[in-house]
Amino acid sequence: MRIIAPVKYICSVMGVFALLLMSGCDGQQPNASPDKKPPVVQQKPDDNKDKPDTTAGKNTQEKKEYNLTLYYPNDDGTKLIAVTKKTISNEKDKYRAAVEALMTGGDNKNIFPIIPRQAKLNSAVFNNGVVTLDFSADLKKHFVGGSTGEEMLIGSIVNTLTEFKEVKAVEFLLDGKKIESLAGHSDLTKPVERMENLLK
Repeated sequence: MRIIAPVKYICSVMGVFALLLMSGCDGQQPNASPDKKPPVVQQKPDDNKDKPDTTAGKNTQEKKEYNLTLYYPNDDGTKLIAVTKKTISNEKDKYRAAVEALMTGGDNKNIFPIIPRQAKLNSAVFNNGVVTLDFSADLKKHFVGGSTGEEMLIGSIVNTLTEFKEVKAVEFLLDGKKIESLAGHSDLTKPVERMENLLK
């Protein structure tokens, strides 16, 4: 006897199963609408995008007039006297301008700079209350004087720079290197604070 009905039944079931597999592999999520697109967000144009930054460095590059108080030894070399002088500089270079003004002397013909004229100031950098001055080696090479002269030279520079309220001390370098002293009398291994004793 030939059995036909079960074979037809099995074929029908397999056909339905194949259709289900094909519908599940078409890559679309259920209930998803293929025509629906994500919303487009309009970005607000940045009007300042192409404008140059004019604020960077403005405070340090703008030049203005400073009233400097420079200190020079008196006639007998026993104390320092204050001399006022004007200079024009920007904020960053005002310490260098003060030292260079001290090196050139005051307007009074009787005031002479104590810093050797051969000395050059390589740089003056302020950081955390300390101004680091880097002089050429000529500062030491051409220094003439004993302990009093050395104290007056150091004191004239330190007291001049500490007139700026933010400056608490001055560090001395010669061609980028630390030194112990100029002539073996004043300790320059660490920053030197204001020397009030020379002003009395």
